[in-house]
Formats: sequence, C-alpha cells, structure tokens
Amino acid sequence: MNYRRMYRLYRTVVFPIYWLLYRPQYLHRERLPEQGPFLVCAPHSSLADPVFLVFLLGRERMVRFMAKKELEKVPLLGALLRWIGTFWVDRGTADMQAIRTAMRLLKEGGIVGIFPEGTRVHEEGGGEAKTGVVMLAAHSGVPIVPVYLPRDKKLFRRVTLVVGEPYRVEKTREGYEAQAEELMRRIQLLKEEIS
Repeated sequence: MNYRRMYRLYRTVVFPIYWLLYRPQYLHRERLPEQGPFLVCAPHSSLADPVFLVFLLGRERMVRFMAKKELEKVPLLGALLRWIGTFWVDRGTADMQAIRTAMRLLKEGGIVGIFPEGTRVHEEGGGEAKTGVVMLAAHSGVPIVPVYLPRDKKLFRRVTLVVGEPYRVEKTREGYEAQAEELMRRIQLLKEEIS
C-alpha cells in the first residue's frame, strides 16, 4: 500500500475541517530536526491529537503512529489509521513486533509518533509516561522531540502547541522510569512558553 499517497490525501481532505475547528497555532516549529529520524511525543487526551502532530510536521514530512491494536477493529477509524501507515501495539505485552516496526521506520529515516502515556489522560499534568518510548529512543539512538499539546481543547477556540528542543536519552540498565518522568516534565514545562 502506498502510505505516503494516502497520507497526503488525508491531509488534503482533513486540513480545512481541522483548521476551522481548532485554529491551531504552532510555536517553535524551527526546533524540529530538519532531517533524519526522530520520535515526536506529546500528551494524549483526545482522538484528534494525532491530527495536530500530522499538521505540525508539514506537508512533506510523514509521521507514522504507534497506536493500540484495539483501534484497528473500530469501523472506519481502523481503516483510516491503517491507510495512513499507523502500526499497532498490544499494550498488555512486550510487543516485539511493534518495537521492530518502530525501529525499522527510524532506521529508514522516518518519524514515529508516540503518546508516551499509552492511553488518553484528561487531567493536565496527570499522566505518567511508560518506559517504552525512552527505551526505543535509547536503543535506536534517535532524538525525542517533546511537544506540548493542551489536554483541554475546545471547538472553535485556538489550540496552541509548543515544540521543545530535541534531546537524546542514554541506554542504561536502570533509570528508564526516571527518563520517562523527565520526558513528561519537559513536555509540561513547554506550557510556560505560551504567552
């Protein structure tokens, strides 16, 4: 399947609706790496969140999302996600297939989108990151780009996202929990850059 063609079609169809509903504003887009692979990570509170990251990255850059496998069976939504290159993870296990897919995409120079909490969390500052995202960053050697995405999004009100500085995590036998907490701390601190 030509994921890139479907991805571009999706952007073209969804963009006017998305712009009308949320009037998004992106701060510090210049912090996004100009090339090469990276992980883009943001808080997760609604089904619209992947759309914000798709448009953050611009027309020419494709982000492939890791999503819970239960979404694959949701009528229409599962098909749409599959068409734009989403790959599935079984959150109840150490899903090596999902990890291998993410590693392959990064090795090929791609961008992988992961919501580090692993599920939707509606309370501001209330989510804890799973260690999987920092382990993936450490073993692949690619940077993480933290993005602040407000949890409380209202239709027809501007939603402001803030891109953080890319950073790398170290491969370690201990301390992935601390590095996962550091990722969420970095994301939360970006809120302070909204004037």
